[in-house]
Amino acid sequence: MTSFQDIARRVIAVEQDGLSQLAAGLDDSFDRAVETLLNATGRVIISGMGKSGHIARKMAATFASTGTPAHFVHPAEASHGDLGMMAQGDVALVLSNSGETPELADMVAYTRRFNIPLIGVASRPDSTLLKQSDVALVLPRAEEACGSGIVPTTSTTMTLALGDALAVALMEHRAFTPENFRDFHPGGKLGARLSKVRDLMHAGTALPTIPTTAPMSDTLIEISQKGFGVAGVTRPDGTLAGIITDGDLRRNMDGLLDLNAEQVMTADPTTIGPDALAEEAVAVMNARKITCLFVVDPNGPATAQGLLHIHDCLRVGLG
Repeated sequence: MTSFQDIARRVIAVEQDGLSQLAAGLDDSFDRAVETLLNATGRVIISGMGKSGHIARKMAATFASTGTPAHFVHPAEASHGDLGMMAQGDVALVLSNSGETPELADMVAYTRRFNIPLIGVASRPDSTLLKQSDVALVLPRAEEACGSGIVPTTSTTMTLALGDALAVALMEHRAFTPENFRDFHPGGKLGARLSKVRDLMHAGTALPTIPTTAPMSDTLIEISQKGFGVAGVTRPDGTLAGIITDGDLRRNMDGLLDLNAEQVMTADPTTIGPDALAEEAVAVMNARKITCLFVVDPNGPATAQGLLHIHDCLRVGLG
């Protein structure tokens, strides 16, 4: 009796073969599809019915999150008013394994009537969809992994991979950066990993700073009121001269109140730039076994702009 694991391995192997055929079959039509998408002054309208529709939704989400404005339009809803979501300047990307899905007819006709570029994805070069398309992306006639050939498996995997290939080609051409990606993903673990120090730091009146000449009585009040267990010591020009932590207080316990901030501080403390990733700041704090970093511009005067505490990073899921 065939084990479930054997079935799984067979399915994966069949789909892997389909992906290999897809990669080997790429030609200049892929280049023309990317160029068509790059030249769009509007949005990419992606559509498909059934399983192709699910893939189309994922494609639209991937495009939109990587710098290519896109959204999914359901072909049946398009025939009842949603065709108005398409306009000149847009590009339509339409998916259908057979290329003969009847629900797509109105959408295809609309693109032809209003001169909207159409990129079709199907497995039959002679299908209605690909014949009508300005750019035809032909999927290889690979075996479906279900065995009977009736359940969309390999075909949907290939279409999904083709969509990812288009999205990555577009984002690499546009030099889309992790910082750009973070703008579209502010929430969750991914957003936290791509957060910048300036997004999490405390600034303004929350910043615990005292001048070098401040008596330690004033310094203790500042540390207590701001609640970070640290104070930054600033020179007359506002630049950061040092910091005072609990460790500095313990080392100078004898006669502490007779000293000023400059006499107690640790000079030239470790700092971080405001545009550094918060994940980098966590790595620095872990390596130095410290709990906070003052934020200064590495390319300008070393003025204290903010304070990042390890608790701020833990709160958003870093650490």
